[in-house]
Amino acid sequence: MIPKDPVMLLSYVNTQLRDFYSSLDALCEDKELSGEEVKKKLASIDYEYDAEKNQFV
Repeated sequence: MIPKDPVMLLSYVNTQLRDFYSSLDALCEDKELSGEEVKKKLASIDYEYDAEKNQFV
């Protein structure tokens, strides 16, 4: 299950990106998530996706 809390979501997504996925698109496709929704929720706590680092920073 994907965390609803933005801080928990940040931890979950960054761990998944680090350990299993080469991009946010790959993660979202595999987990059937909306990349825009993930970005929007994490933007609410001032995090943006950095494609070069493959992490939300």
